[in-house]
Amino acid sequence: MIKLITAAFVIFIFTGLSPAGQWDLENKSLRKELAKLEETEPSAWKEMVVAEPYMVEGKFFRSGDSGQHKYLYAGRVKTCRQGGCSASSGLPSVNSEFFDYFILYEGNMAVSLVKIYNYEASHGQEVMNKGWLKQFRRYDGSQALTVGKTIDAISGATISVYALTNDIQEKTSILKKMAKK
Repeated sequence: MIKLITAAFVIFIFTGLSPAGQWDLENKSLRKELAKLEETEPSAWKEMVVAEPYMVEGKFFRSGDSGQHKYLYAGRVKTCRQGGCSASSGLPSVNSEFFDYFILYEGNMAVSLVKIYNYEASHGQEVMNKGWLKQFRRYDGSQALTVGKTIDAISGATISVYALTNDIQEKTSILKKMAKK
């Protein structure tokens, strides 16, 4: 029984979850960043239910009256440690590094802001640069984001650049599919 509880605790910690919910709007760092934005009173945001096929490591929220909605995604991007990913898969492993971020969407589901508010990786902090993050503004999922073409590459932050770019594409696509239902 002790081993089972210990194993559950280890899995809980390594997957980045917390009992209170990592991306509740009560997260101190997230609340602080949202407070800087005028229209984002935490009580105005209502969590959206994510359907089974769209399981994500984060949460979607909606605010505003019908027709005047704004959307928010708050979640985590896992990246590989410096030196590379798991040799067998090329993907981040359980021991990967991460950063927490949010995407603020306008009512038309176009990105209006991307903000990284908790960077826990040892390498690639350049992706936190506001000037670099601005290039995601107005992204609405109608075109592909390609690092080196539509998105600037950053030397020294290659893994973080690809991970964030892919995550923004994926979350925008999921939001659009959820909104259709």
